[in-house]
Amino acid sequence: MAKQEFLLTGTGGQGLILAAIMLAEAGINAGQNVAQSQSYGPEARGGASRAEVIIGNEAINYPKVEKPDFVLTLSQEAYKKYGLHLDNEAILIVDNSQVTEVKPRSRNFYSLPITMAARTHFGSEQSANVVALGVVASLSGKIPMEDVLAAVQQRAPRGTAEQNIKALQIGWQMGTKAGAKQESEHCQNEGDE
Repeated sequence: MAKQEFLLTGTGGQGLILAAIMLAEAGINAGQNVAQSQSYGPEARGGASRAEVIIGNEAINYPKVEKPDFVLTLSQEAYKKYGLHLDNEAILIVDNSQVTEVKPRSRNFYSLPITMAARTHFGSEQSANVVALGVVASLSGKIPMEDVLAAVQQRAPRGTAEQNIKALQIGWQMGTKAGAKQESEHCQNEGDE
């Protein structure tokens, strides 16, 4: 697989670092080369956080994301910091209950109810990070579901494996539907030209 660069951003405490570790392990499970790193705002919990994952079958010479292919953002602050200046080739995924002000993009944009899905299915936002992982992994089109599932089972905090597996499935389905819808709209628009 060609190299893909992922940037997962949000607020400290949302579990995005764990989601990035799971994504990296899914890449390893798929037999790919992987680099993963993270950084927190000075406040840690509540401040902006960012986790980076690079996955591909070629050598990774620099472990930091330089030109992200996927940017996930779960907070308005993180969007302002990391999502505003993306080129149109990057795929931007925002949590539509947390990120309400977004610069218009003509394509490669997904505004999805990630936190709301976790709240609806589990009564809390605790698994929103794994719902987000499912969305990102399915939209990447390169990481098999079984490899992501194995990473979630291995890394889920004790006693939460079943809930996190369901959260992954919800996110995967959400990403698959959103990707198919955008592909259908893209094909229609090309037909109109």
